[in-house]
Amino acid sequence: MSKRKMFRAMDELEEQAALEAMEEQQKDPILSTLDSFFTEGLITEVLHTVKSGKEATVFCCRAHPSQGVPYLAAKVYRSRNNRGFKNDAVYQEGRTITDQRASRAVKNKSSAGREMQFGMWVAHEFQTLTTLYQAGATIPRPIASNSNAIIMEYLGDQQEPAYALQGVELKEDEVYPVFELLMDNIQLWLKHDVIHGDLSPYNILYWQGKITIIDFPQAVDPRFNSHALSLLTRDIDNVCKYFARYGLKRDSSQLANRLWYQFRNARL
Repeated sequence: MSKRKMFRAMDELEEQAALEAMEEQQKDPILSTLDSFFTEGLITEVLHTVKSGKEATVFCCRAHPSQGVPYLAAKVYRSRNNRGFKNDAVYQEGRTITDQRASRAVKNKSSAGREMQFGMWVAHEFQTLTTLYQAGATIPRPIASNSNAIIMEYLGDQQEPAYALQGVELKEDEVYPVFELLMDNIQLWLKHDVIHGDLSPYNILYWQGKITIIDFPQAVDPRFNSHALSLLTRDIDNVCKYFARYGLKRDSSQLANRLWYQFRNARL
């Protein structure tokens, strides 16, 4: 075979491989959703599912060598027809849409409007994570997002992810420090106009003696949401109920009201 024919054959093989990869990606909606992150050089492979919930599925991905870590987490939101955010209106109160065309589409509940609204949940979580991470909150480092997914720091190793605090038995000397760290975070979030809105031991991760708080798509701005105090109280109550199993008992309403008073009077 001449060199020209050999190179032509190699080109054809490469082209065929590229087409097969493209077809495989089109078959797999997850790979399609994460395509931009492959292109940006953030991840190189989806390894396995970490957790599948009502709103999203989290995957462990092999990180690109440029990221300096072995793994990253990809949180892929379910489609707007399949996701399960409860009481959307409660969480959306106070959120503004500056684009008038988008605002009309959402208000009219058109197909485009529903798609825009879905994308806003993703964008809202990424922006909240970015703000709080920069403020020093104990949350995963946010890295990138698109209209359907977020790439962030992965907690765990390839064999197993970090555990939900709900299933963890803390050591005696960990109980009070972990509780205080959680309360410090709740106060820090409030200082930056954020209330988690769905905090519980199920979205507090524990790995190698450290905790990390996740899941912020429903986070609300207490300045503009009339449900803010009740959501804050519920968050703290969920935390207090978990720690009561260790004999650490606190009045969640009292803690919430104290923080709310400090917030309202700019004393945080």
